[in-house]
Amino acid sequence: MPVPVTLIGRSVRLEPLAEHHAEALADAGAEDRTTYAFTPVPHGLEAARDYIGRALADQAVGRSLPFATVAVADNRVVGSTRFLELDYWQGPVVWPPTPGVPYGDPRSAVPDAAEIGATWLSSRAQGTGINTEAKLLMLRYAFETWRVRRISLRADARNLRSRAAIERLGATSEGVRRAHSRGLDGVVRSTAFYSILDEEWPAVRDIVELRIAAATSPSAPDPTIAQECRLHGVPLITA
Repeated sequence: MPVPVTLIGRSVRLEPLAEHHAEALADAGAEDRTTYAFTPVPHGLEAARDYIGRALADQAVGRSLPFATVAVADNRVVGSTRFLELDYWQGPVVWPPTPGVPYGDPRSAVPDAAEIGATWLSSRAQGTGINTEAKLLMLRYAFETWRVRRISLRADARNLRSRAAIERLGATSEGVRRAHSRGLDGVVRSTAFYSILDEEWPAVRDIVELRIAAATSPSAPDPTIAQECRLHGVPLITA
């Protein structure tokens, strides 16, 4: 199964979600909750601990790879995101297929397809470019390290803000699945689906990089963070 990894950009660092993030995650979720109508965001310390526990349980069985989203400028946790719906297409063809189960040694397996989701940011981090760069880091890792064939994204069809953010990445709309599931507000929701394929990645990468390009080159990773990654055996990838 994919191992935890730290991804570092100019404005954001994605580090493996862990129990020690609970207090900071609770603080981020408490800033202003008016934009969370369609997104599950922990409210309070106990909820944050439960949120992390569930995410780590999914990671332990290979269903997801969750991150804490950290603003580089002040080293503050500003939200969370993750890879999920990991799928594996290697090995003999088995029918019906068993999604999420790798062929061979699961410790060395990497997915052939995945979804980026469960993304939320604190109110102060919204609109700052952190989300766009975080997506770039994850897409780059998925397509250039894992070599996935496909990345999926989705949003509640009513969540126009999230849909616009996905579309700005250059993802292709696959349409809306009507009455797809129960929404966070209890209403049966429709879901908008998007995807990026491996052959589309170079063009998408150029679009995203142009949008977040800065005048100066990315600074070197914080030596303290780099040391922590080495101590915990977590690979460190920079933008």
